[in-house]
Formats: sequence, structure tokens, C-alpha cells
Amino acid sequence: MQSFARISIHFVFSTKNRQPLILPEWEDRLYGVIGGILRADKSVLLCAGGVEDHVHLLVSMARDLSASDAVRNIKTDSCKWVHENIAGASDFEWQRGYAAFSVSRSNEDAVRTYFRGQKEHHRRQSYQDEVRRLLVLHDIEPDEEYMWD
Repeated sequence: MQSFARISIHFVFSTKNRQPLILPEWEDRLYGVIGGILRADKSVLLCAGGVEDHVHLLVSMARDLSASDAVRNIKTDSCKWVHENIAGASDFEWQRGYAAFSVSRSNEDAVRTYFRGQKEHHRRQSYQDEVRRLLVLHDIEPDEEYMWD
């Protein structure tokens, strides 16, 4: 029998030490590169958003790809792309960790809307407070000692 799956995950992670390194003039290109990385893993970038210090990615995952492998590939390959293609960004790095939340098909549109409002949202709320809130919403107990690098 053939196997079928629709596994959508909301990933969020920041630049190292939340440095404001993702500039508006190239952030769309970065999301395009991330989409290509995911396609190579038989996954689909459904939506992306963020601000200068972090990204949100809504991903339809390949049924045989783990969240940790997806994030590792995204971070490794996109960081390499930034170093090779963005002048003055040789110090660009991603934080070590990430957050991942399952998203039901019925909630994907709400997540897309949330991503589109990131620039306005972060005029009022820090990345750290946003991640804390998302963790609480998903019944995950944050361990502050290891969350921020």
C-alpha cells in the first residue's frame, strides 16, 4: 500500500544572539533559497516571514524527513548561501536551537496571516517573548538556561 502524509510544521529560529542581520533588501531571496533547500528534501515551503533577527517557516514536510534534519539542512545551506552571495554578511550565523510546532491544515491560513504581520508584531513584542508565548500555547515548558544563544 502507498503511504500518504500531510505534516505541516511551523519552525521559528533566530540569527545567532538575535543579531539584526536579515536585511529587507535580501530577505525574500533568502526565503527563496530556503524553499529550494526544502524542495531538495521533497518538502514545500508554504509560507515564510520574520524580521531582521529571526524567521518563521511554515513547511509541508516530506513524510520521511525529520524536523531536526530539515532545520539542519536549512541552516547549513542557507548560511552558506548568505556567505557566498551577500556582501558584508560573512559573520552571519543561525542560533543553535529552534522551535517547531505542528499545524493542522485547518489552521494554516491563520499561521500565514500571523507570518504576514511579523514586522508590525515585533514593534510591540521581542523575539524572546514571542517564543515564550508560542511555547506556552503549545504546552511546552521552556528552559530559559538553554534557549538563547
